[in-house]
Amino acid sequence: MTTEQVQLTSKDQLTYTKKGGFIMNKIKKMIKNERGMTLIELLAVIVIIAIIALIAIPAIGNIINNSNDKAILADASNILSGAKIAFTDGECSENECTADQLKSFVTKDGTDLSGVSVKRADGVYTVTYPALAEMKGKFKDEATDGTITSDKLAKLMGNKKETTPPTGN
Repeated sequence: MTTEQVQLTSKDQLTYTKKGGFIMNKIKKMIKNERGMTLIELLAVIVIIAIIALIAIPAIGNIINNSNDKAILADASNILSGAKIAFTDGECSENECTADQLKSFVTKDGTDLSGVSVKRADGVYTVTYPALAEMKGKFKDEATDGTITSDKLAKLMGNKKETTPPTGN
């Protein structure tokens, strides 16, 4: 035999040549002998996918609900900010701002102001916003009656402390 080719005696053993070597031949032979997946292997893959789906689907649902809740809280925060400006500008009564009075101060498109009002008492604002009662995620128990105070809203929005301006116009 030459140094370029070494043959092994067993039928299953491979020939080594300078063109690719015995590893390449072994891979080619394995590919030729591949017959596909068995039914058991296919069922195992389906079971694994089902388990992953059972874990992932509720988690995704919670993420969606929490995102919707944060959007509702952001709308309430915008309403509160508009009300503070309206109180400062004297557009509202001393202690309450109605939806009609807030229209020019809350400019976010798509915010439904029906049933919205903001009351002020002792430097604490209370926002009445019907969408607050529709929250379904982790904030669902925070405003079940559709009202929330400025301090609670600030806490839920991640602010450390509510910066309520002093009362008095």
